[in-house]
Amino acid sequence: MITVNSDGKIMVRRCLVTLRPFRLFVLGIGFFTLCFLMTSLGGQFSARRLGDSPFTVHTEVIGALESRVVLRKMSDLLELMVKRMDTMVRLENGSEFHRGDEGHAVDRFSPGAKLMEKIQAIAQNVSDIAVKVDQILRNSVLHSKVSEGQRDQCEVPNDPKYPDCSGKVEWMHARWTSDPCYAFFGVDGTECSFLIYLSEVEWFCPLMPWRNQTAALPAPKPLPKVQAAFRSNLSHLLELIGSGKESLIFMKKRIKQLAAHWALAAQRLEAKLKGARRDQKQILIHIGFLTEESGDVFSPRVLKGGPLGEMVQWADILAVLFVLGHNLRITVSLKELQSNLGVPPGRGSCPLTVPLPFDLIYTDYHGLQQMKQHMGLSFKKYRCRFRVIDTFGTEPAYNHEEYATLHGYRTNWGYWNFNPKQFMTMFPHTPDNSFMGFVSEELNSTEKQLIKNNKASNMAVVYGKEASIWKMQGKEKFLGILNKYMEIHGTVYYETQRPPEVPAFVKNHGLLPQQEFQQLLRKAKLFIGFGFPYEGPAPLEAIANGCIFLQSRFSPPHSSLNHEFFRGKPTSREVDPYLPYEYTCEGMLERIYAYIQHQDFCATRAPSPLVAPPQPARAPTALTPNATHLVWPYNASLGLEAWPPVHSLQGWLAETGRTCTDTCLDRGLICEPSFFNFLNTPDAFLKLNVTCDRTESEMNHLYPAFAQLGQECYLQKEPILFSCAGSNTKYRRLCPCRDFQKGQVALCQDCL
Repeated sequence: MITVNSDGKIMVRRCLVTLRPFRLFVLGIGFFTLCFLMTSLGGQFSARRLGDSPFTVHTEVIGALESRVVLRKMSDLLELMVKRMDTMVRLENGSEFHRGDEGHAVDRFSPGAKLMEKIQAIAQNVSDIAVKVDQILRNSVLHSKVSEGQRDQCEVPNDPKYPDCSGKVEWMHARWTSDPCYAFFGVDGTECSFLIYLSEVEWFCPLMPWRNQTAALPAPKPLPKVQAAFRSNLSHLLELIGSGKESLIFMKKRIKQLAAHWALAAQRLEAKLKGARRDQKQILIHIGFLTEESGDVFSPRVLKGGPLGEMVQWADILAVLFVLGHNLRITVSLKELQSNLGVPPGRGSCPLTVPLPFDLIYTDYHGLQQMKQHMGLSFKKYRCRFRVIDTFGTEPAYNHEEYATLHGYRTNWGYWNFNPKQFMTMFPHTPDNSFMGFVSEELNSTEKQLIKNNKASNMAVVYGKEASIWKMQGKEKFLGILNKYMEIHGTVYYETQRPPEVPAFVKNHGLLPQQEFQQLLRKAKLFIGFGFPYEGPAPLEAIANGCIFLQSRFSPPHSSLNHEFFRGKPTSREVDPYLPYEYTCEGMLERIYAYIQHQDFCATRAPSPLVAPPQPARAPTALTPNATHLVWPYNASLGLEAWPPVHSLQGWLAETGRTCTDTCLDRGLICEPSFFNFLNTPDAFLKLNVTCDRTESEMNHLYPAFAQLGQECYLQKEPILFSCAGSNTKYRRLCPCRDFQKGQVALCQDCL
């Protein structure tokens, strides 16, 4: 009779008890193996996808060599486990077989035996997989011998057409791990990977000769042009805008409110164009100031009296672009922006992964900064497609980075080196920028008569929804005098437990919805401004509803030179009057239509704005009979393709200390900066009977100009510094002026 030591039986049983957690361990090994194989083998097959580079294959082959070693170790470990488990199971089976009181023989279906079989199966699978990896590696090595030989021969080319190549390779050596996007494009730290990246993803090095057949695939063919058609139903636009933010809800309400006006304006413009064909544009609209990354300070304040001017303007821009029939993509988050642009993973050092699919990008300064941060070199490549919604405007002196830095014009918002016309303003501050504007609701004749009949004889409304606006020194005294003659109303936001800090005689309605605010304006005769806000839609809405608008006047006028609010704004403008016609739906629709059809900054710009300027146009100008200014002859062929049409050009010599904006306005004209190049010639001064003892070409936002002291003439060296703004008592500026449509200063008489 065979006896089994009780201690031995206890030990074996304890071992078997520990098999349960051991099963979990084995399952974990199996799961890890599966994931490992999916990664390793998946990489082997993905390395053969069309368009992947040879160094990607090489990187993964090296990884697979290491994977084979790991697989063999796992196989050996599992075999050792099987042997030990086999010993334990045999010991347990012998014990159980001789245990007579239980009377059950342990067979192949026992838990220990089952577990051992599973471990043996896993070990066999791992062993089989290791063999398959060996086969894959052999095939990979055979197929990559040619490219491997080429990799060993990579040298930095000495090509005068690519002077920055060697410097960029050195930079990659030191910094290629600073951004994961380089690895995303296949950079692995080798010289060849640097050169392939710098020649095929970026453009600092020439293509490697042995890469001619395997270079990146050509850019996809552009989609066929689709003709744009006017839209009157705005429901799809409301879906595109989305929800989730109070600012978006406000914008959608405004679009709905003006829907009938937009439809009527579209009908009128379509009739004016008489069926003219126009291409549908692919347009990305990124409202940067509403993104969480920029702080989105506006959304939480929409219902608390915060500023709404920017959201009013953006709502109208969205409506215009949609009504004109263009294809829109709207983003208010950085994640959406990256997805739409094709931004590679990383920190934004690399170009986009695909050609930019948008013809135009409308954004603001916040969005511009975000795109520059995440688009890498693609930002410079596609800079001509940007349209920047810029509330206060950006004058050329602040826009040119080098010039702004050297002459004290550098601010937080300027120095982008764009064509100044790419900045689109809320008001027509300076002709240097494009006037985008917004809409003030139009009234029909019946509504106008109804407003006149219902006007209260002594009612005034104060411009200011935040209590802080009312706290400025001297305002209560001013309101006290006004209250002797008029009933004063306010729309100041306040919380129920905290009444607003306004004079007791003011009838405060609290923050009103837009339509209720309009009704209040229709009853009032006077709309009172405290000087701040400086600008916004409300004054125009008041005028449209029959109110007189009174705004405080400052002496000296507030500007970026003397007031904290304007400090840092890329403009030296002082607050000026405006023309109200532009703020109708039809006026804004016409204006933006003309911009989209005729403004093409990609075709007229050099790759870099700081490259040598174009040669001045030899303008066939002729003196008018009174010999006061220059005009463009109608029979001249040069400049016929320009927009605005060059035959609207008039060249005037300003008085000392006068801006070109004022010089043109004095003659009932508008300064047109796109015409400066036609006047930027010695011939223009000669035909104006200006004697130049010396002619210089320099960077200065006041040139072309004539300095009477010294009889010196100055030409502009940098085209993006052409500016209607700015003056100096030393110079008489040479100014390009044009005509304009009544109430539509952004367009000349033949511009539509």
